[in-house]
Amino acid sequence: MAFSVVMPALEMAQETGKLLAWRKKEGESVAKGEPLLEVETDKAVLEVESPADGILAGVKVHEGAVVPVGHTIAWIVRPGETPPTEAATPAPATVVSGGPGRTASAITGAAEQESVVGLRISPKARRLARERGVDISRLQGSGPGGEILALDILAAETQAAAAPTGLESLGPVGRLMAERTTQSWTSVPHFFVVREVDVGKLVEAHERLGTAISPARQPRPTHTDLLAALVARVLGRHPRLNASWTGDGIRLNPDVNIAIAIAVEQGVVAAVIRKADIAELGNIALQRQELSERAKAGRLRPSDIAGATFTISNLGMYHVDAFSAIINPPQAAILAVGAIADRVVPVGGAPAVRPMMTLTLSCDHRVVDGARAAAFLNDLADAIREPGTLLH
Repeated sequence: MAFSVVMPALEMAQETGKLLAWRKKEGESVAKGEPLLEVETDKAVLEVESPADGILAGVKVHEGAVVPVGHTIAWIVRPGETPPTEAATPAPATVVSGGPGRTASAITGAAEQESVVGLRISPKARRLARERGVDISRLQGSGPGGEILALDILAAETQAAAAPTGLESLGPVGRLMAERTTQSWTSVPHFFVVREVDVGKLVEAHERLGTAISPARQPRPTHTDLLAALVARVLGRHPRLNASWTGDGIRLNPDVNIAIAIAVEQGVVAAVIRKADIAELGNIALQRQELSERAKAGRLRPSDIAGATFTISNLGMYHVDAFSAIINPPQAAILAVGAIADRVVPVGGAPAVRPMMTLTLSCDHRVVDGARAAAFLNDLADAIREPGTLLH
C-alpha cells in the first residue's frame, strides 16, 4: 500500500509550509523515521521524517514551493508499485503527534484526492536555479500560467548581481527570527524586572557535579542546565509565569517545558526540555546537549520546538553582564541570564567579593503583573543562593 507524504501542520495556526529541501531524491529508498524533507515554519526550519518504509515516488512539489497544510506532496511506495492516481479513493488519515497539542503530519494509505498549490517551473529553469543559487520562491514567472522559465532565472541572477554591495540576505532561520521578534515586540506589552544574585553556591554545585558525573555516561551539567532545573522547579509555585496568552484569556499550562535559546549560524532557535520540573539534572543536561547538537546541525525535529512554556536565554558565556530578552509568544515570560563575575557586595555588614549574576525577567503584562514577577524572581534568587535542596 502506498503512503502519501503531506505538508505537515507543525503549529496550531499554520496554514501553509515552505518546502526547503528534499533529503531523498525521487526513486531512492527511505526507511520509516528517516529524515525525508526540510520544512520552514514561522518558528524554525525542521526536518520531517518518512511515514513508512519504501521508495520516494510521485514528487509533486519541489524545493522553494509554499504548500497548504495537508496536501499531498509525494508518495512512499513499495518496489515495483506506482503512485496512486488523483482519482483514487482517499483512505482514513493517521495523525502523528509533533508534541503536546501539535500535529506533526498526516499520513494516508492508498491514495488521497488533493491538488497541490506549488510553483510552476520548467526543468531547465529549475536546473539553472540550483546551479546559480537563485531562490525560486521569490520569482514571478513570465511563462504561461506564471511558469518560471530559464530567462526568469537569468534575469534574477543579473538583478542580484546589480544589487548594492554590503547587503546581507537573511537565511530562513534569520528571517524567521526577525519576523517573530518584530511581531512580539510590537504586539506584546513587555515589562522587565532585574535582580542581582549571589551564585557562590551555584558555582560550587556546578564544580561538585562536574567531578561526580562521568562524561562517559552523561554530559557534565552546565550553568544553564542548573538554572533550567531551578527555574522549572520554582515555576511550579508560580503558575502565571508558566502560562500563555491565548487572545481570549490566560491558559495555565499543566507541564513545565523550558525552552533554551541556542545560537546557530543564521540566528537563534529555542529548543524544549520537557517536564523540566520533574526531570533529574543529568537528564536535563543530556536533553540540552542533544538539542544543541541537532540545532547546530540543522536537524531539529518538530517535537524539539513544540510546547515550550518558558524560555531561558543565557549570554553569560559571551561575557555579557546583563540584557533584556524579547518574549516568545504565546509564553508569558523569558529569563535573560548574564555572566558570572566577581563584585564587591555587602556581606554581614562588611564589603566582600562574591560571584554575582544579573537576571532580567521579561514579562507579558497581560498575563503577569509586577508583583507576581517580583515574587517569582525573589523565589528564584533564593533557590540560586541555596540550590542544594532543589537539585537533589
